[in-house]
Amino acid sequence: MDDMNGFAQGFTNYQEIQAFEETPFLDHDMPATTYEALQKGTQLNPHSPALTFFISGEAYEKSYTLTHAELMAKVNQTANALRSIGIGRDDVVAFVLPNLPETHYVIWGGSAAGQVLAINPLLEADQIADLMRVANVQVLVTLEKTPKTDLWQKCVAALPSVPSIRQVITCSVFDWMDGPAAAIFGTLGKLRAAKLKVADRVVPVTSLSKLISGARADALTFEPPKGEDISTLLCTGGTTGLPKIARRTHFSEVFDCWAVSQYNPEHINQGAAIFVGLPLFHSNAILVTGLLPLMTGGHVILATPQGYRGDGVIKNFWKMADHFKFATFSGVPTVYAALLDLPRDGLDISSIRFGVCGAAPMPVELFNNFVKKTGVPIVEGYGMTEGAVASSLNPTDPEGGVRIGSIGLPLPYQKMRCAILRDDDTFERWADVDEAGVIMISGANVFEGYMIESQNKGIFFEIEGRRWFNSGDLARQDSDGYFWMTGRKKELIIRGGHNIDPKIIEEAMHAHSGIAMAAAVGRPDVKAGELPVLYYESTTGNDLSIDDLADFAMTHVSERAAVPKDFVRLDALPLTAVGKIHKPTLNMMEIERAIRAEAQATGSEIAALDVVQDSKRGVVAKLQLKSGIDEMRHVLGNYTFAVDYIA
Repeated sequence: MDDMNGFAQGFTNYQEIQAFEETPFLDHDMPATTYEALQKGTQLNPHSPALTFFISGEAYEKSYTLTHAELMAKVNQTANALRSIGIGRDDVVAFVLPNLPETHYVIWGGSAAGQVLAINPLLEADQIADLMRVANVQVLVTLEKTPKTDLWQKCVAALPSVPSIRQVITCSVFDWMDGPAAAIFGTLGKLRAAKLKVADRVVPVTSLSKLISGARADALTFEPPKGEDISTLLCTGGTTGLPKIARRTHFSEVFDCWAVSQYNPEHINQGAAIFVGLPLFHSNAILVTGLLPLMTGGHVILATPQGYRGDGVIKNFWKMADHFKFATFSGVPTVYAALLDLPRDGLDISSIRFGVCGAAPMPVELFNNFVKKTGVPIVEGYGMTEGAVASSLNPTDPEGGVRIGSIGLPLPYQKMRCAILRDDDTFERWADVDEAGVIMISGANVFEGYMIESQNKGIFFEIEGRRWFNSGDLARQDSDGYFWMTGRKKELIIRGGHNIDPKIIEEAMHAHSGIAMAAAVGRPDVKAGELPVLYYESTTGNDLSIDDLADFAMTHVSERAAVPKDFVRLDALPLTAVGKIHKPTLNMMEIERAIRAEAQATGSEIAALDVVQDSKRGVVAKLQLKSGIDEMRHVLGNYTFAVDYIA
């Protein structure tokens, strides 16, 4: 990577980033497309490992490895095969797949030939259909009919309402397995009918391995993509109503990976291994633990089709660290909590330089305990699909020490500021130091906009000759340049790093005859970060049966992770001056509930408790205790909300 201005060891403060930016951006040697980036990584050492995959965390030593040259050949074959069946630059290939080597073939080969839509395999058939219909998908890649998974069934159910699809391509986990059962199921897949009758049409079905067999492997047979061409289409926010699909260019993704690498060029380079446990429909797995190591000649360790959820992955994580000697990994707080107390005796994990935490805030107690017990530093950051993946990071060796809770410093050459908006959401001014405002980003990593044009209203601002994206998240920037989150305007509930749109819950529960008004918010939870709960007004003014509400939610809420864990009736939901439900009030009520529950569990006595909105820090609990202060400090340290202890 670049070794300019003396920053080969990464940044330690904001001033070094600003000094780095004094070199003109165009002077840096950077590929224009993800395809060129993969070529660059291959050229560094074609015969070094690029992608290692294993089917089970219990059998990680029985893995399969592709070199950079072999992976590049598969990408070329996939791209050429897709082009041969009619996929052009403006056409869309969707994948509904677990983490497989073939998923990488489809992402990079598909974006070389056309555009790729990544779809969460956990979505239901109607949600999958909605996304494919909005994106006008021509080719669908999914898993062959496989025991213990319903991906094939859901995709087949989605096809009738997506008339644009003209071909289905299948992948098989059995291609990566040995034994009689794998042989039988693999053979059954190969005997599947070559066509599907869908409504009034016939859709051809073929396996990916068959489709790419014989396709040219050493180069593309067509003109390569350009930096401004759309590469991937990723879903963001909710999945009901009109889905939000972010359109990202090739260069936005390459730039973001390059900028991230400047923080730790000595750890993310040729030969360095990176562990992947997050799903490949997510930006982090695609870019930070995907394109980034591949474009720098690194080594991707793809852990099972289910990632961290795979059998034995968490249990054997430290053994895998010893075995594969990976340098870094990404995870959400729940992953770090699960790894904390696993035995490490006799294992060499010294290869791990740091772990990356994003998607959800890291509790201070968990942060400190993990670093103390494992010796592995944690790097927190902030990002969003609309900004490729990352917009800010904490240095691994920061000047002045680790700043727990900060989302870090901006990426080089990407502007990031806090703005004060008027009541009508128009720009008023830039926030002062330590003044909370809406995070705005501007740079090459910012996406082109959502596929549905109406969703782009109000998200882009032209300020002082620059185009800025309004993230909807609230933060403050301190005098040293570090950003600190103070809230989320988007109102998303983040459960174990998974974003849940409250509308999924609210729209479903408003269909209940006894509910007059409903609002879903996140309840603080030690393990999951947040769990969805529903506040409601009833039509009768009386409590409704929780069992009845729970049964109704299980039937009507389309996403299993979004089903509320509790139902709370209020005489009147809190409203703003213009009559909208004021969710920050409900969030503060949930924090108070969590604190009182922990006090009861620990036998602590509360003298006074007030949850308030602080202009600099966001929501803060002011807590005075008569007894049990040590116990409460310990348990509340596992939550992400701030607590001030009053003497």
